[in-house]
Amino acid sequence: MEDLTQRQVDILKAIIKEYSETGVPVGSDILEKKYKLGVSPATIRNEMVELAKKGYLKKNHFSSGRMPSAKGFRFYIKHLMKQKELSTTDEVAYKNSIWDERAEAHRLLSQASKVLSQKTGLLSLITTNYGDLYYSGIANLLTQPEFFDLNLSRTLFGRLDEVSFWDRILSDFDRMEEEIMCMLGEEDFHDSAFDSCASVFGEFEGNKIKGMVGVVGPKRMYYDEIIPQIKYFSKLIEEIVKEQGL
Repeated sequence: MEDLTQRQVDILKAIIKEYSETGVPVGSDILEKKYKLGVSPATIRNEMVELAKKGYLKKNHFSSGRMPSAKGFRFYIKHLMKQKELSTTDEVAYKNSIWDERAEAHRLLSQASKVLSQKTGLLSLITTNYGDLYYSGIANLLTQPEFFDLNLSRTLFGRLDEVSFWDRILSDFDRMEEEIMCMLGEEDFHDSAFDSCASVFGEFEGNKIKGMVGVVGPKRMYYDEIIPQIKYFSKLIEEIVKEQGL
């Protein structure tokens, strides 16, 4: 699978699971004790060095452990992750929560941003081709250790006042053929302050209005749960704006 052995794939998967749960750089000892990989801590350490050389892991300056890089997360999302199906109950709840606001785009998208932040526990964001920007859930981020970093929080919250920043991302989305766009850290945000940050966006398009809806949070978010929600919600919004002639 790409340039990784099966053992390296198993170790990378275990590291991403552990790091997603704890937010702490992962060492070989915890992997050996907790994940039953069938090899010694020394072998795990050697494979972690190889994964780092290949760009799938990176080292934290303040710890001997390793963290998944953007490349590691992208590999996981593309090849290893199994998306969780959104239940019918959740689909109905999403639809009912915005249905009454369907006649007016501003009210619809404002309500949609609130609902998405509540459902995901992250910062939700919606931007349109009219230069509108809706967001909700800033308080959700402030419970995440990554956003205790004042530089990251200050930079992100400042970007919420810069519609042009998100317009550029919407333009990038237009050039992609993917149903969902995952932005992972510094490489995709083009800003070193965003290194521990990620976002997942889906696109919607009506007769007049076009935009993207998604969430922003730590790079270790649970993509297997978040991506299905964004897929469904973006399609739901698209269906509604088309039906309403928006």
